[in-house]
Amino acid sequence: MSKNMSDEMVERDSMEVDVVIVGGGPSGLAAAIRLMQLAGKNDGEFMVVVLEKASEIGAHILSGAVVDPIALNELVPDWKDKGAPLNVPVTDNQHWVLSETGKAKIPHFMMPPLLSNDGCYTTSLGNLTRWLGEQAEALGVQVYPGFTAAEVLFNEDGSVRGIATGDMGRLRDGSQGPNFEPGIELHAKYTFFAEGCRGHLSKKLMETFNLRDGVEPQTYGIGIKELWDVPEENHKEGTVIHSQGWPLKDVAGGGFIYHQENNQIAIGFVTTLDYANPYLSPYDEMQRFKTHPAIKPMLEGGRRVAYGARAINEGGLQAVPKLAFPGGCLIGCSAGFVNVPRIKGTHNAMKTAMLAAEAAFKAIQGGRANDELTDYEPAFRNSWAYKDLFKVRNARPALSKFGVKLGTLYSGFDIWLNNLGLGVLIPWTFGHHADHEQLKPADEMPKIDYPKPDGVLTFDKLTNVSFSATNHEEDQPIHLQLRDESVPVSTNLALYDAPESRFCPAGVYEYVDDEDFSDGSKRLQINAQNCVHCKTCDIKDPTQNINWVVPEGGGGPNYPNM
Repeated sequence: MSKNMSDEMVERDSMEVDVVIVGGGPSGLAAAIRLMQLAGKNDGEFMVVVLEKASEIGAHILSGAVVDPIALNELVPDWKDKGAPLNVPVTDNQHWVLSETGKAKIPHFMMPPLLSNDGCYTTSLGNLTRWLGEQAEALGVQVYPGFTAAEVLFNEDGSVRGIATGDMGRLRDGSQGPNFEPGIELHAKYTFFAEGCRGHLSKKLMETFNLRDGVEPQTYGIGIKELWDVPEENHKEGTVIHSQGWPLKDVAGGGFIYHQENNQIAIGFVTTLDYANPYLSPYDEMQRFKTHPAIKPMLEGGRRVAYGARAINEGGLQAVPKLAFPGGCLIGCSAGFVNVPRIKGTHNAMKTAMLAAEAAFKAIQGGRANDELTDYEPAFRNSWAYKDLFKVRNARPALSKFGVKLGTLYSGFDIWLNNLGLGVLIPWTFGHHADHEQLKPADEMPKIDYPKPDGVLTFDKLTNVSFSATNHEEDQPIHLQLRDESVPVSTNLALYDAPESRFCPAGVYEYVDDEDFSDGSKRLQINAQNCVHCKTCDIKDPTQNINWVVPEGGGGPNYPNM
């Protein structure tokens, strides 16, 4: 029996499983597959449940993506024979430094080999995730899309007991609607949290178990992406282009252009979320990026077919929290294993998931349950995933410490030394700062004049959101919660001139006239139906007043081929 948001008591059914995994992305599915592989080898009955908040596996997955198959090679060695959608090897690596009208190509031989994409594939990470889901189900994993993990359940000793799925059919005020169905409880020996970047339960667990004690704050970027069908003459399959410089000035970030199969180009732009100017709009920076003379011709005669946005962990090794706690652990981007200079995280997400799975299976075979998986973290520190992150640990913080230009030079120097086996010469590790603390008052910063979208190459937010196939039931409780409803007007609007209206890439937040007053007062209107689940608001809100929680299961974007 459990208490919910509207304070009435509801009976929940419960289910006992060996391992429950929150999140059906690459890490969650890799963990599930590895658990069942081990169970198969040991001829034991084993029950693994994967919960995915999206309407289907892969629907909420957004990445560039260039995938290093090193973890997949370990997990499913015969993935080619089994039809994994890795069909386009990277054949051409390019790195551009852009000015407003020009570009300079950095010769590939000057780039540290660590940053090479040789042996990697450009693909749709969503489609790869769908394929992983098929492999998991074939092994006996129970995969439940459209179900959210809304609450962590605890045993009397404080250990994690499992999760409760979200109720369905609640009305805006939290009361039970005519189609109300209570969530169910899943009790597990161990619970894996694979929610992706800034998962709302993972965030709570870090606080409950002090998992972030002694580590640097996590820092983030936001990636804005469009998928384009382009004429064959504009397409060079296997070409991977990364850029830095324009349109950003004193802010770190850059663009990506991946020529994928079927005459499609994945184009996107990442803006680090430690920027100071509240007038900056990551969405509009992405739109400007497409107008560059070196980029625009690739898209001419084409059409945008999909849109999405997602926050990205950029803190690196020094921001990885304690991974295990009584009854559960963090895997994948819930913990933050993205290699920022490589612009890749899927390989590390999958590897950490496999290590956690091995630790959990060993513990369960030994008769243990709901204790701390003490083998997981040492296994990570002895793995190639740790080495992958250690070598580049200073690359991202150097951009904040020294500025974009000098920081880029330092990062290259640091990575080259590590590549040459001389990392002992740089024993230091740079720290981070919290992104939400970096905004400066609006009256101290210049306004940014973004051009109006032309509807052909550049688009307004709401039009683009329609290409994400985002949908939420309109009468469900708003999943973007304000801790204090007065703060948006008294602080965000007054001091920062409404930054949430610009850092949100989906037009969720807007200030409108307050109908209760005739003096021109404003109020914050939250258009939660537009939310693409990027989590930027939860990260960048300067007072941390916005708390992103899971909406009703099945809501959000439905990304095709993203």
